[in-house]
Amino acid sequence: MEKSYMMALDQGTTSSRCILFDRKGTVCSSAQKEFTQYYPKPGWVEHDPMEIWSSQISVMMEAMTKIGVTAREIAGIGITNQRETTIIWDRKTGAPVYPAIVWQCRRTSGMIDELKKHPAFEEMIRAKTGLIPDAYFSASKIAWILRNVGDARERAERGELCFGTVDSWLIWKLTGGKVHVTDYTNASRTMLFNIHTRRWDEELLALFDIPACLMPEVRPSSSLFGSTIAELTGFPIPIAGAAGDQQSALFGQCCFGKGEMKNTYGTGCFMLMHTGDEPCISKNGLVTTLAAGTDDHPGYALEGSVFVAGAAIQWLRDELEMIRNAPETEAICRSVKDTGGVYVVPAFTGLGAPVWNQDARGTIIGLTRGTTKAELIRATVESLAYQVSDVVRAMEQDSGVKVEALKVDGGASANNFILQFQADILGAEVLRPSCTETTALGAAYLAGLAVGYWKNTDELKENWRLERSFIGSMTAETRAQLLRGWKIAERCACYAAEQWNAEK
Repeated sequence: MEKSYMMALDQGTTSSRCILFDRKGTVCSSAQKEFTQYYPKPGWVEHDPMEIWSSQISVMMEAMTKIGVTAREIAGIGITNQRETTIIWDRKTGAPVYPAIVWQCRRTSGMIDELKKHPAFEEMIRAKTGLIPDAYFSASKIAWILRNVGDARERAERGELCFGTVDSWLIWKLTGGKVHVTDYTNASRTMLFNIHTRRWDEELLALFDIPACLMPEVRPSSSLFGSTIAELTGFPIPIAGAAGDQQSALFGQCCFGKGEMKNTYGTGCFMLMHTGDEPCISKNGLVTTLAAGTDDHPGYALEGSVFVAGAAIQWLRDELEMIRNAPETEAICRSVKDTGGVYVVPAFTGLGAPVWNQDARGTIIGLTRGTTKAELIRATVESLAYQVSDVVRAMEQDSGVKVEALKVDGGASANNFILQFQADILGAEVLRPSCTETTALGAAYLAGLAVGYWKNTDELKENWRLERSFIGSMTAETRAQLLRGWKIAERCACYAAEQWNAEK
């Protein structure tokens, strides 16, 4: 039977999705299912690994059923996933020893603060991994589980447990527990992987007291990881691609060369610039990471991570109950001429690039008795663009490249108000492709190249199509005034946290 489709499993922070693509990169079928977010303590965020798995296999079957596709018609599976989220499970039974500690979780901030008291450790981490020491990454999350969960340490040292980011967990489950593996991009986000040697680093493992036998094998993002077991899919399907969501989106946007960049508006905002074969070490609060590639030399990227973006819109919907759904924010934002001087800094889990303040918390400034719900909603939506602007300016300084155009994707990129305000506040063109599912598309592309569904990256570039561009129309004076207000709000979020900690 002809292999007509590539399957992408897109396991995100708030939902699991499955998308089937054809050779033109067109979405042929999709299914999505949200799963539970757990907040056991302030600043803690957890997921149930079994719910992640059940939701992912459920949407996989749903997407196939919608168009009557069988496993025999699928050429391969690519997996893209929320990065840094940490799962440890029993090597024999597959049972997780603890809930997944999500990338947003700040429970290990104190551990990182202690480490940063020793400048030599911070310098070593930066030199080997390209990362800034932070609770965001996996290393301290693994260490926390080994320290705090029953006999986890003893079992890990006996080789009875496996660690993995979500890609590893899904591959393990899809292959019936036969394959314990990850790819370069996910490994590069653990703070335990040397991005120069492309190996788990013995010094870093020792620093966090993590047994090497816990770690998965690391392979290129485009390679044959294994096949699904017939009990799941009826017929084995090759699992041939895996990449962390942001590197996958960079690949899906066909940013294969030095200087090409994209921004994804998801739960967080993530901007990546491909820097070619040489790593660019940031002096402005960005991190260096491995890009997704088809061989053992994947190349490097500069990255700026905004922890809370789309999650701020979810906060308006779920916690404040100000909106029914995310799309309605566009009309609400246009219903008022501006925010009335209100700024929202959604530092619910600290501030990421380029500020990197673990203790900062959400802050609203500029409220008056006349402030309306619409103005507060607009200020929250505008916060996405302000945070991206911070990252863009840092990236320009590090790379020496002036950003004239920015490719965008992710759920919030469907919002025309956000993208127009982004173009205004950047003074640059914002480009939205016809297919904004570029995270999933990147995973499909990586898998498709490995199994020969697509011949090369030139063929992939032919699939990229522009849907709409947004050109900034704001005056330089207005832009500067708005950015000054944003910087004041951002400093308030950091200052309040410093004062709060001093009082404690």
